[in-house]
Amino acid sequence: MKIPKILFIALMIAVVFTGCQKQEVERPQGPQAIPVKVMKVELKDLNRVLEYVGSVRGQDEANIYPKVTGKIIEKVKQEGDFVNKGDAVAYIDRDEVGLKFEKAPVESPITGVIGTVYVDVGSNVSPQTPVALAVNMDKVRVYVSIPEQYTSKLSLGKEARVSVDAFPEQEFTGAITKINPVLDAQTRASIVEILVDNKDHLLRSGMFAKIDLIIDEQKNVPAILKEAVIGKNSDVWVYVAEGEKASLRKVKLGIRQGPYYAVLEGLQEGDLVVIMGQQKLYDGALVKVEMQEQGQEEIK
Repeated sequence: MKIPKILFIALMIAVVFTGCQKQEVERPQGPQAIPVKVMKVELKDLNRVLEYVGSVRGQDEANIYPKVTGKIIEKVKQEGDFVNKGDAVAYIDRDEVGLKFEKAPVESPITGVIGTVYVDVGSNVSPQTPVALAVNMDKVRVYVSIPEQYTSKLSLGKEARVSVDAFPEQEFTGAITKINPVLDAQTRASIVEILVDNKDHLLRSGMFAKIDLIIDEQKNVPAILKEAVIGKNSDVWVYVAEGEKASLRKVKLGIRQGPYYAVLEGLQEGDLVVIMGQQKLYDGALVKVEMQEQGQEEIK
């Protein structure tokens, strides 16, 4: 059966047109830009901090003892009262046969406040009986136990930050004043004393304190978020957005504080470091950049 010439030509045109359409749909695409989020490298001051707990004590604390034996007949000072060195906190009836009655004072050996009164009127006391505790609270001492491996990082005068549960929004600044040169044989730790100004007497003897000791500082260094880091130890890399392409760079990291690392080598201020989307990247990959808003992360 013969196909009319006009119909044959129409069929051939349809076949060619369909093939062209298919060829156009299946045409290979070029490389696609990979969406990434970047942060601009900024200069920061970062610290390496040791976190410990300890106990607060007054700068000077002294139990007050009587000089004679007898019975307490009067209490002059109560808890919280201010006392000067030499002030009487109580009086004793010496109750000694043959002596003219004269009440004997129990005197404070230091200036401060009365922390605790141990006796009541009528109590019998001797020179070995503590009558009260006097505490100088203008400054307080905080004691912490530091493991052996960190003792070489400590020095007299090094700054410490102290906080207590009673004032959670307030931070007190102190400094190391003593480092015990002898380590505990069982714990392999050294007792460190920190002196803290306490002019408002907010810190009280016996409080539980949290202490941050700064053992290393790197100031005005490029800083990046930990999410940007690829690898570990000395083999560490980051991706940097350079125009529309990603560049893989090796970096040398310094100390870490909170979510940030200090960068000692490999980056400079203003570089755009990839912090999200690295999984699909390779050196030279096309990228579609979204900027991380500054201030979304805080140093902790």
